[in-house]
Amino acid sequence: MAGCRLTRLFHSNGETAALYTAGMAETAVLERTAVVLRGRRLEYFTIGWNALEGLVAVVAGAIAGSISLVGFGIDSFIEVTSGSVLLWRMLVDADVQRREKNERRALNIVGSCFLALAAYITYESATDLWSKKAPEHSIPGIVLACVSLAVMPLLSRAKRKVGRALGSAAMHADARQTEFCTYLSGILLAGLLLNAFFGLWWADPVAALIMVPIIAKEGIEGLQGKACDECRA
Repeated sequence: MAGCRLTRLFHSNGETAALYTAGMAETAVLERTAVVLRGRRLEYFTIGWNALEGLVAVVAGAIAGSISLVGFGIDSFIEVTSGSVLLWRMLVDADVQRREKNERRALNIVGSCFLALAAYITYESATDLWSKKAPEHSIPGIVLACVSLAVMPLLSRAKRKVGRALGSAAMHADARQTEFCTYLSGILLAGLLLNAFFGLWWADPVAALIMVPIIAKEGIEGLQGKACDECRA
């Protein structure tokens, strides 16, 4: 009799443990789904924002004859490409069997975007220094840089949280690219203001060139498929 009770107790404990494990797994799936949904929304915003930002920058740069502004617009379109890749990565996250492969593919594409960004900055900065072309006075450019400086850090921080929650190096890399967009906004604004008030035409291209090795390093690591430290945690 006691043996039967003990057997039933073991069975009961086993069933409870199984139900607990299943419940935890279901909770983890639901939590990941919520994080993925947040990631999608962030990438939709990234694509829309950068498309608008790029269009405004290119038009304002063409009107003012500013290479820096036009280049900033090109950078925004690179961000659109990166955002589109990460949106795809979020949309296929439910495919568990191919998740790691999709992660590597997205990371490689984002890495390529980093290298394209580094090449663009190098070319634009070298051209500006060679031709001694100062950033043109542009009120729309100054306003655009100020707004971007306010928006990009918040967007980058939100992407980092999603990347950390999903263990996604690709999302983390995209957050880094958004962070670099913040720096470029600051460089653009500094160049416009320093030239306008002090006539320091070389400030913008020199500051941009300092960033190139850092950006290129991120791109190479992305192509090599290296995971970020935060994503390993």
